[in-house]
Amino acid sequence: MLLAPLATLGRGFSADAILLHISGSVMNLSSSQEAPLPPTGTALALAWATLASLVATLVGAVTRQRWFWITGLLAFALAVASVFTLGGALNEEINRISADTALRPGAKRQLRNFYSSGGMNLGLFLPALAGLIAAGAGLSQSARVWALFNRLRGLLVPAAAIGLAVLVGALVVLIVQPAVNESGLPLTLWNVWMAKADLVYFVYSTLFAPVTAFGPLLDSLKIATPLIFTGLSVAFAFRTGLFNIGAPGQLTMGAIGAMLVGVYGPASLGWGLLPLSVLAAAAGGALWGAIPGLLKARFGSSEVINTIMLNYVASSIFVFMIGSDSFPFLGRTYTQPFKAEGSNPQSQLLQEGSRLPPLLDILNVGRDGQTAVSIGLLVAAVVFFVGRPLLRGRVKNASLIAGAAAIVLAAVTWRVGIPVDVTGSRLNGSFLIALACVALFGTLMWRTATGYALRAVGLSPKAAEYGGISVARGTILAMTIAGAFAGLAGTHYVNGGALNEYRLTLNTPVNVGFDGIAVALMGQSTPAGVVASSVLFGTIDTGSINVQQKLDKVNNDIVTILKALIVLFIAAGGFLSRRVTEPPPPQLVAETDRNGKPEQAQLDASAAHLERGTPLPNVAQSSEEIKREGDK
Repeated sequence: MLLAPLATLGRGFSADAILLHISGSVMNLSSSQEAPLPPTGTALALAWATLASLVATLVGAVTRQRWFWITGLLAFALAVASVFTLGGALNEEINRISADTALRPGAKRQLRNFYSSGGMNLGLFLPALAGLIAAGAGLSQSARVWALFNRLRGLLVPAAAIGLAVLVGALVVLIVQPAVNESGLPLTLWNVWMAKADLVYFVYSTLFAPVTAFGPLLDSLKIATPLIFTGLSVAFAFRTGLFNIGAPGQLTMGAIGAMLVGVYGPASLGWGLLPLSVLAAAAGGALWGAIPGLLKARFGSSEVINTIMLNYVASSIFVFMIGSDSFPFLGRTYTQPFKAEGSNPQSQLLQEGSRLPPLLDILNVGRDGQTAVSIGLLVAAVVFFVGRPLLRGRVKNASLIAGAAAIVLAAVTWRVGIPVDVTGSRLNGSFLIALACVALFGTLMWRTATGYALRAVGLSPKAAEYGGISVARGTILAMTIAGAFAGLAGTHYVNGGALNEYRLTLNTPVNVGFDGIAVALMGQSTPAGVVASSVLFGTIDTGSINVQQKLDKVNNDIVTILKALIVLFIAAGGFLSRRVTEPPPPQLVAETDRNGKPEQAQLDASAAHLERGTPLPNVAQSSEEIKREGDK
C-alpha cells in the first residue's frame, strides 16, 4: 500500500493516468493537466484503516492468535468500501461534468470517458486480496472450513501456477514497456516507479476486463468454445493414461465431416440436417482418434507419434479438398466438387438447415425486437451446483434429484429475460454442445462402469488387466471418444460460422488443438477445470486486444508468455511442497501435537492405510496395534 498507487483518478486513451497515493499526493501523468479531481478524503481514510487492519492481522498471524481472521476480514471489507467510495466520487464527478454547460461538447465527452476509466489500483486490490486470504487462513482452524479447503486442494497447483505466471509477466511488463507520461513534465525515480506499477495493474486489469461486461464476455466465450472441446479431448486421454497430441487433426477431420453433410446432405431433411452434420463432425474426429488407439492396442506403437503424423495427413486432406477445384493424376486432370467458385480456398456454403444459430437467438425471449437473454440456464446451473452438495449425504441419488430440479426450474424461468444491448456476437450454439460434452465427460468417467474401467487402465494397465479389464479395448475406446470431442470443435467454425461464414475455409485455426493440451493441464484433467481454464484463456485473449491498442511495447505476446508460463509451472508441479498438496492425516497431526513427535510405527501405518485407501486407525490405539493393522 505504501509502494504502489492506491487508485487511478482518470486514464486517457494512451493509458496515461492520474495516480493517487495513500499519502494523499496526486501524480498527474495525463495530457489533461487541468482536469478537476474528485474528492478522495473518505477513500483515503478507509485506506489507512485497511492498512491498520492488515498490520493487526499480521501481528495476530505471527503470534498465532485465534482472532486474526476477524481483522483480515475487516481489512477486506474496508478495502472494498474504499473502492466503492472512490467509484461513487468518480461517478459524481462524471455527472457534474456532464451537467456543466460551460464545457465544449467534445471536451465534455472526453472528460467523461477519462474519468470512467478510473478506479482502484494495486494499493487497494492487493490489500483486499491479502485480507481475504488471511480471513480464510484464520477460519481454517474450524474443522468444517478445513474440510472444505481440503476438498479444494486440487486447485492449489493451477492457482499457484497462475500466480507465478502473473508475477513473471509483471516483470516482463516492467522491463519492456516504458513509463507512460503524456504530461511532458520530467519524472523522478519515484514517479517512474509509480508509473511502472500502474502499468502492471493496467495490463492485467485490461486482460481480465472482458468478464465485467456482457458483450466482451460473449467474445471470450466464443474463443473459449473450441478450447473446451479440445481440452476435453486431451483431458479424457490423460485420464486413461494416454497422450493425445492429435486434436488438430481430429478437429480438421471433424470440420470436414460437418462440411460434407452440411453441404451435400439431403435438403429435404430441413433442420434434421443439423444433428446429422454434428454427428458427422464427431464421427470424423472419432475415426482419426481410433486409428492411433487401434495401432497402440494392436502393435504397441506410441500414440504420441501416431497422432502427430495423422495431424499432417489430415492437413493434407484438408488442403487437397478445398485448395483447388482440380488435381492431376497419372497424366490426366480430374475435377472435384468441394471447392467453391473463385480464388479463395473454401468450401460451398452450408445449407440453412445445417447451421447452428447464434446463442443470443437461442436464448432470446424478448418481444417487439428487443433482445432479452433468458435466465433459465443460469437458474438451472445455480440450482444444480448448489443443491447437489446440500443433498449429498442426506438423500439417495442427490445428483439425479438436483438435475431434475434444475430442469424443472429452467423450464419455469425460461421466459424470464434480462434485456441486453449486444449485436454482432458470433457465439453460437456449439457452446451448448460443448457444455453437453462436459456433462457427458463427467458422467461417463465417474458415474459408469465403463468410466471406472478406463480410469483403471490409466492408473495401472497391468492391475486393470489382472482385474479382468481389457486394456486394448479401453485404449481404443478412450482415443475414439477423445477424437470425437476434438472433432466436435469443427462445428464451431463450420456449422456455427465463427469465422463469419458458414463454410469450411483454409484459415480455420486448427492449431487450437494444441492449446487444448495447456487447457487440460491447467484444468487438472477435470471437466469443470477444462471449462474454467478455457474461459480464462478466452478472456485474456479478448482483453489483449485493448492492451495492444493502448501500449506500444506490450501486445499479444504477453498472452502467449502467460499461457506458456502457466503450462511450465503446472508441468513442474513439484514446486509446491508435499506438505501443502498432500498434508498428513488429521489423526496423525493431533497425535503429534500431543506427544511432540510421532512414532515411526504411526507413520508407517498411516502410509499403508493411505496407499490402500482404507480408513485411518484411531490415534488412541497403541503403537503396536497400529503397526499390526498396517502390516495386515
